Amino acid sequence: MLQIKNLTVKVSNKTILKDFNLTIKDGEIHALLGENGSGKSTICSAILNHPDYQKTSGKILFDNKDITNLSTDKISLMGIYLLAQNPLAIEGVNNIELLRSALSSKGEKINIFTLNKEINSVLKEIKLDSNFVSRDVNVGASGGERKKTEMLHLFMLKPKFIILDEIDSGLDIDSLKIVISSLKKYIKKYNPSILIITHQMKLLNALNPDYVHVIKDQNIKMSGDLEIAKKIEKTGFNETFKVSEND
Repeated sequence: MLQIKNLTVKVSNKTILKDFNLTIKDGEIHALLGENGSGKSTICSAILNHPDYQKTSGKILFDNKDITNLSTDKISLMGIYLLAQNPLAIEGVNNIELLRSALSSKGEKINIFTLNKEINSVLKEIKLDSNFVSRDVNVGASGGERKKTEMLHLFMLKPKFIILDEIDSGLDIDSLKIVISSLKKYIKKYNPSILIITHQMKLLNALNPDYVHVIKDQNIKMSGDLEIAKKIEKTGFNETFKVSEND
């Protein structure tokens, strides 16, 4: 599904990632852990080709197609969706307009009655008021409401590859439960590939990733299963690396 090959990324002439490699197959869930500033969110920006992140070497392949230098909109249309840590507010564009435009861009024929019915079904599931569809995207919305709106967009756009960039950040307990429940239902229904970036064991325990990777010194230094994340939660990154090196 996604293959990152020997990728080096710079931001303002500072190397953030060097010869970075990661392969995620169809339906697999991978988690990426690391200390603040280790480059976790850089992966998200690099995959979606954010202009501030300069790729100096390497490739990113999606469905065996080279997307390294494609524009962000074209990458998104291929089925990659980012659930952001801090979703932006967009004044003058409401949710229904955004979704109709996005679905039309994918070549889907829009039936207003069917669209509204599906949207209302999702809103009920994520416990978001029905008036959100006519509100400007995230304008005046709380952190929890913004993350739930991201879930609405996810269920409507149905991507096959999802990047969760600290989606649990800033959520209260109830909102986190709703987001996790919605994600689990989406996974069961559509079997997407997922890349999780998080500091929270609650999200990892709920989604049970197939692989957990730890990034340090510009690259992945450790890979395994959920036990790695549990060790880090107990002892921290540095102690976990010391034990691993001694082993």
